[in-house]
Amino acid sequence: MNETVQSPDDDNAIPAELSPESHFLTGQETSVHQVAGPVEENTSGQTLSLPQISSPESSGTVDEDAAVIAALTQSESRQPLSITPSDEAVRLVEAMIFASTDPVSARAILGLLEGQGLVPDAVDDIGAYVRAVLATLVARYAGRGVVPVEVAGGWQFRTASDLAPRLTRVMPKPRRLQRATMETLAIIAYHQPCTRAEIEEIRGVSVNQNTLDTLIEESLIAPRGRKEVPGRPVLWGTTPDFLRHFGLKSLNDLPRREELMSDTLTSPRHPLDNTADLLAPRPAPAEEAEGVIVEEEAAPDSPEEN
Repeated sequence: MNETVQSPDDDNAIPAELSPESHFLTGQETSVHQVAGPVEENTSGQTLSLPQISSPESSGTVDEDAAVIAALTQSESRQPLSITPSDEAVRLVEAMIFASTDPVSARAILGLLEGQGLVPDAVDDIGAYVRAVLATLVARYAGRGVVPVEVAGGWQFRTASDLAPRLTRVMPKPRRLQRATMETLAIIAYHQPCTRAEIEEIRGVSVNQNTLDTLIEESLIAPRGRKEVPGRPVLWGTTPDFLRHFGLKSLNDLPRREELMSDTLTSPRHPLDNTADLLAPRPAPAEEAEGVIVEEEAAPDSPEEN
């Protein structure tokens, strides 16, 4: 069932589609241009620049796995692993990823292998061994309809990218989000943690509470504490589900300032109107984006659909 979230502060409402249940995307190949940050002008004419990306104060399992992921990354520069992972280890990790509804973290995979006694005593580089298990699993699924991919700080089975366009034609249409909601999400992604007032300052217009409620309902944003200023307003940041929806490994995969400036300057429209276009998926050949699809036309101030 489609639900249109109307944002009264949006003069050019263009709906977007979001599918929390969709898995038609490989996280490693997703264009990071699906999510964009605002590099706009406010109503006073003052240009607001885009700061460096900052991580949320709390990012759940993504932060908890930082040490393990760092160990896996550092091990890439060492000598190749001489021990071939056992078939039992690969099958067990395969079953674990398949059974999980969320991306399986490196910490969880490592804990499973150690708990089951599937890390050989001769292995002195555990990170390299875990990578070898995952690499073996990925190789087994080469050319298959589903593949294990790394996304949102973990591993998950997703539809092969070349099959995604065919499946989207037969699957139920996902929920539709308005342009104002997309712009608000982009601002939070790049300026987090930030308050509602700071979002309004960047957009140049007020932010309707329904906009924030929609993003909360879709598990794309969450409170990150309160700012220690008069009134102690709530600070907002993105969630691990935000990374999963857009096929990002981390916030560092968001497009940089130079990329956004290039796209904004080449747009014939007002920079603020260009934000939703940057948020829209830009699938490469045989690739389909998950989560957000921005359509070209939509009647403004249309009533909300239930």
